[in-house]
Amino acid sequence: MIDPLVLLQAYAIGVFPMSDDREAQEVYWIEPKRRAIMPLDGFHISHSLAKTIRQDRFRVTANRDFAGIVDLCAQAAGDRPTTWINREIESAYRHLHEIGFAHSVEVWDGEELVGGLYGVALGRAFFGESMVSRRTDASKVALAWLTARMRFAGFTLLDCQFMTDHLRSLGAIEISQRDYIQLLEGAVDDVPLASGRAVLAGGSGSCAEVAFGRLSGAVAGVEGVSPLPPSFTVSGPASGQDILQLLTQTS
Repeated sequence: MIDPLVLLQAYAIGVFPMSDDREAQEVYWIEPKRRAIMPLDGFHISHSLAKTIRQDRFRVTANRDFAGIVDLCAQAAGDRPTTWINREIESAYRHLHEIGFAHSVEVWDGEELVGGLYGVALGRAFFGESMVSRRTDASKVALAWLTARMRFAGFTLLDCQFMTDHLRSLGAIEISQRDYIQLLEGAVDDVPLASGRAVLAGGSGSCAEVAFGRLSGAVAGVEGVSPLPPSFTVSGPASGQDILQLLTQTS
């Protein structure tokens, strides 16, 4: 299995693992020359997506079924006959989830898991690994929820890795590797990865706790998090209306 500290150190320098196929044995490391990111103040919300979110058509949770999301992302589908998530990669991210660095956003239609995403949180950066949709707009709702809660929690970088038409339509932009590294260094500059395994005992820190955990009035005192009206300091998943307000709030 990929060593968790090595994996986190790779993210901290702009590198991530991939494989050729679900059953492939090899894992190789990728450093794209062009990087897709989602500006946290630039998420594009179409009228139809805003309506879906506002009406709470789907139920959205965080870290409720991490293994289920990874499994759904790894499944073959009509638009994705193969996957880069092999067994070793799946095991590595499940381990990162267990120690507090990997997180999932799940989208439910009733009791059925119909979409979502997962990735790694490190400092004030979130590295999106994969997203999946089994209902119209399910992955868009997951990404909207993620972006909104990242804004609330004080994150500064949402890494989408490779640009796609789907991501571009939602506001993602493509930047050079040099510009990406500058953003990355600012987001992870206070994470003591070089000091060894002690960091693994601490999870991904207060930003991830606020974005993916249960919110309370106490979060206003977390460094880097601006106080928000009481409607935002809710327990558990925020409502669709709250998500829309977080996405459109100006600083």
